[in-house]
Amino acid sequence: MPLILPKTLPAYAELGKENVFVMHKRRAETQQIRPLRILALNLMPTKIATETQLARLLANSPLQVQLTLLHTASHEATHVPGGHMEAFYKTFDEVCGQRFDGMIITGAPVEQLPFEAVDYWPELCRILEFSKTNVFSTLHVCWGAQAALYHHFGIEKELLPQKMFGVFRHRVLRPANPLVRGFDEVFWAPHSRHTGVRRDQVDACGALRVLAESDEAGIYLMSTESGRQIFVTGHPEYEKLTLDAEYRRDAAKGLPIGPPKNYYPQDDPAREPLYRWRAHAFLLYTNWLNYYVYQNTPYDLRRLQGLEEG
Repeated sequence: MPLILPKTLPAYAELGKENVFVMHKRRAETQQIRPLRILALNLMPTKIATETQLARLLANSPLQVQLTLLHTASHEATHVPGGHMEAFYKTFDEVCGQRFDGMIITGAPVEQLPFEAVDYWPELCRILEFSKTNVFSTLHVCWGAQAALYHHFGIEKELLPQKMFGVFRHRVLRPANPLVRGFDEVFWAPHSRHTGVRRDQVDACGALRVLAESDEAGIYLMSTESGRQIFVTGHPEYEKLTLDAEYRRDAAKGLPIGPPKNYYPQDDPAREPLYRWRAHAFLLYTNWLNYYVYQNTPYDLRRLQGLEEG
């Protein structure tokens, strides 16, 4: 079964070019199947690129998935046409009375600010609280993971000596966990961040399980025991040239940035980068949808209210 998208969403046409099977809403409504309802809070400034990246990963599943895009009302997007936001995005007030099988909270380029200094922080806290009762499993990515760890468990972020930028080797720590089922013992994943998660606070938090980590990039994947809250510190959704674009953007601004590590052959930006994390990105999202959303979520989403983290 495919991902359900509006035919006018840019991701619909882009994924069609890649022969990724997506279905428009009108056709989906004729099928006697309840699709998985996934809510994606897109905090990235590059809204269209990010929604396409997420749609690509969610479409790589035999499950029928209906994606709802969410943005913060307390922060105005400046890198995307207003008509796009009005046509394809909801605000929290529009969805707060609904329930969803799964939710994705993306990263955001605000990691060097204290959490409370982010202009939409109060609204994000409301959304994080909403996810505990109205969403069965939430996948938090990069800064979204740091924000949720701080809000839910009081785990602080720490400023890194230099930007964690590149593609890094990771190892699986709990191979029996369904989220990493089918993973190689060692795999690659991209990171692009100025801050990290404090390992001592993660270890002291009895609610969290570290599933994968990197000697250089640190913790990569964490989950609560039940899988209702999952945290990814990197950017598995990134496309082949996303790090390249970030590098050239920052270099053009004169920022202190070196080439992404382990990305260009021989670290030479003149050479075409290696796309070595795609398979595990697809596998991570497929495992999440299958084992922590489809296999466990109640068919009747009204039963979600009052469920506690286990």
